[in-house]
Amino acid sequence: MSQGTGHERRIVISGQGIRKTFGGRQGGSQALQEVSVSLGQGECLALVGGSGSGKSTLTRILLGLESRDAGSVSYQGQPVDGPRSSGYQALRRESGLIFQNPFASLDPRWNALRSVSEPLRIHARELGLGRAAIRSRAMQALADAGLDPGEFAGRYPADCSGGQAQRIAIARALVADPQLIVADEPMSSLDVSARLGVLEAFKTVRARRPRTAILMVSHDLGVVQHMADRIVVLHQGQVEEEGPADRVLSQPGCAYTRELIAAASAPGSSGSAS
Repeated sequence: MSQGTGHERRIVISGQGIRKTFGGRQGGSQALQEVSVSLGQGECLALVGGSGSGKSTLTRILLGLESRDAGSVSYQGQPVDGPRSSGYQALRRESGLIFQNPFASLDPRWNALRSVSEPLRIHARELGLGRAAIRSRAMQALADAGLDPGEFAGRYPADCSGGQAQRIAIARALVADPQLIVADEPMSSLDVSARLGVLEAFKTVRARRPRTAILMVSHDLGVVQHMADRIVVLHQGQVEEEGPADRVLSQPGCAYTRELIAAASAPGSSGSAS
């Protein structure tokens, strides 16, 4: 875990008083009810909750990919309010995304070097980068994600295990030196041994890029325990509990969090928080 909390650091992204209803405001399903969250520089914040708790909806709203009925979102102090807003444009440039299924997020026709290089290639002129610089940064990103660049640069997704493919996706997310990484259930499709490798990759990324903020969406409390500095527990669209990860997991303050921990600790569960 990192050295402090978002309350001690400059806020990277924030959502205040967010409300969202699906199916119309009259008689619709309320997905989020006055939810407020913030994430500080260098912090890893985990959004935790069961299916339908509002984790994915909140994440999409924070990224500007979903509209909200009320509330505000800001990135680096700039409003995220539609594609033309300054915060939205900065967020697109300065964030990296890691999805649940790496094989669905990587182009099967591209080798690892091409996949990792793509964010730099798109903005090469803006960043003032030539081919050699792009290649060098992509190779370093692979190394930071725990992969030998000489061995993996030429590999295609079909030549990789699930854990290796997810580490390529991590390298792609961090190659442009983002201010924010959003990881949406990044280990839920991996077996236990692959998860350990990906956890090590995240640990290395945090050590080498201590200013990067990470927003992690996860139901796996074992992963959260090893990565998060702070936890926000969502249930039926509301914040049930939030606080430092070690406190929330060891001394949960609400019944719903205790239920999540008990379920994660049950025999056969892959999300043990013990």
